Amino acid sequence: MNKIRFKVLKIAFHPEFIHPVKEGHRFPMLKYELIPLQLKHEGLANEANFFRPELASFETCCLVHDPAYVTKLFDLTLDAKMVRRIGFPLSKSLVDRERYILDGTVQAAGYALKYGVAFTIAGGTHHAGYDFGEGFCLMNDQATAAGYLLQQKLASRILIIDLDVHQGNGTAHIFEGHQQVFTFSMHGEKNYPFIKQRSHLDIGLAENITDKEYLKILKDNLLDLFERIRPDFVFYQAGVDILGTDKLGKLNLSPATCARRDALVLGLCHQRHIPVQVSMGGGYSPQIKDIVNAHCQTFKIAIDLYIL
Repeated sequence: MNKIRFKVLKIAFHPEFIHPVKEGHRFPMLKYELIPLQLKHEGLANEANFFRPELASFETCCLVHDPAYVTKLFDLTLDAKMVRRIGFPLSKSLVDRERYILDGTVQAAGYALKYGVAFTIAGGTHHAGYDFGEGFCLMNDQATAAGYLLQQKLASRILIIDLDVHQGNGTAHIFEGHQQVFTFSMHGEKNYPFIKQRSHLDIGLAENITDKEYLKILKDNLLDLFERIRPDFVFYQAGVDILGTDKLGKLNLSPATCARRDALVLGLCHQRHIPVQVSMGGGYSPQIKDIVNAHCQTFKIAIDLYIL
């Protein structure tokens, strides 16, 4: 890993990440517009840091997804039951949005190989499995990027760290039993999805867990995983729906704990010179500023480690 060069931050962003939804929709689409603005306002990034992804090809979308399912997405012929499962009305612009997200994460993984860390403003679409979409996720961006790295022989031992409050069931479904991709999901046990898939390592947390307990469980397991798996690439799903302000999270953790969580993951990757790609994941606090501030904190921690 001595080819990694620090001091460069690359962030995938496309205006199509901001898909129109009905007023009052629980999915906070506005955050994808506000995060880049906040990063620039705080002086954490400028236009040169952002790159615009392309539409992921059909072949790229099929790296970890069933071609028959992807065909129905592209043709807009998914049945009504699957569309309800996804949670958004199906449209060409919605499918294109997901294709931009997938390509952004694939490209960000390439930048991470070169510079140590890279981000996707959106992504973390971890509820999409091999042949299904679910929970606002049509296709799985980090799983697709992992499939790309393996296909191109750019990595051979990949660790996906999913710390969204909801289990990464789609990622687990795609990689169950896989020998080169290890999936780790630490989530609320009594939260969506209520029928869990089997990750390589699942840790279901009680709703009354304290900040101290959360951080200890995370640190102990991360240290074990890095030592045992010895990954040569990490994908980090950095959902901020663990916050106490989150209306769907139920974990009641503080912003400081969310920041320490990010510092643990990114610090271990930095210390070991393991490239890491970060996707934003979920966040459903009623005040959009709570979501945006927590996501921007993840960027700041990475910048402090890798750039400054």
